Amino acid sequence: MDRRYPIRYVPLDMTDRETRMRRRLALLGSLALAGTARAQAPVTVFAAASLTDALRALASEWQARSYPAPRLSFAASSALARQIEQGAPADLFMSADERWADYLQQRGLLAERTRSSPIGNALVLIAPAGAARPVTLTRETDLAALLGPNGRIATGDPAHVPVGRYAEAALTWMGQWGAIAPRLARADNVRSALLLVERGEAPYGIVYATDAAAGSGVRVVGTFPAASHPPITYPFALTRRAEGHAEARALLGFLAGPEAAPAWQRFGFSLAR
Repeated sequence: MDRRYPIRYVPLDMTDRETRMRRRLALLGSLALAGTARAQAPVTVFAAASLTDALRALASEWQARSYPAPRLSFAASSALARQIEQGAPADLFMSADERWADYLQQRGLLAERTRSSPIGNALVLIAPAGAARPVTLTRETDLAALLGPNGRIATGDPAHVPVGRYAEAALTWMGQWGAIAPRLARADNVRSALLLVERGEAPYGIVYATDAAAGSGVRVVGTFPAASHPPITYPFALTRRAEGHAEARALLGFLAGPEAAPAWQRFGFSLAR
């Protein structure tokens, strides 16, 4: 060995190096797990009560495509919009009218360029199945006389619930609003109004055609003319908080697209032209 050039051993601080490496690996692992958790997190959908049956069926179709089952929350569109405004963790908003989608959009709570209105509905008069007799709904129809001295009409509260606002518009068109308004059984959503008629607590109700079809103890006795109220449309949109949620965007595309159209029609909804 040439001793003119002695070998020098420089001690390495392995403890610091190993610590740094372990921290780096731990950080990378945490980021990977967080990304996986976000990717697999179920989509939360806030939807109008009138969408209940159809949306549950479509959620099952979505799950059959190997996606996590979405979390579905149903209520009046107004209640859901207020909850989103207050910070509720919704990814999709599906309203029963344009007004509450406008409400959220004006406050910057809907993702831009994600809103569409792919389906519609009709407004009908229902009665308990055992007492259902056809009623022609025109400007000459006297609904107050039809109700008798104590009868009430169940529908959503016009101050908050979309079906109630459509009912108010239709009754105003008929010239009946002044006489019928004090005799409304004001429900907190359309399904609650349907239930009042099913139970015989109200002899008539004004609901959507799709809800009437879902009710086991009611029959449609009349359909309000389309000209009597604004078009009944359902805007769907991604919320601002879910802009980066790829699965939420994919679910919205499915629900608003041609693949879901047969299911919407099967449950009685009309498709946008």
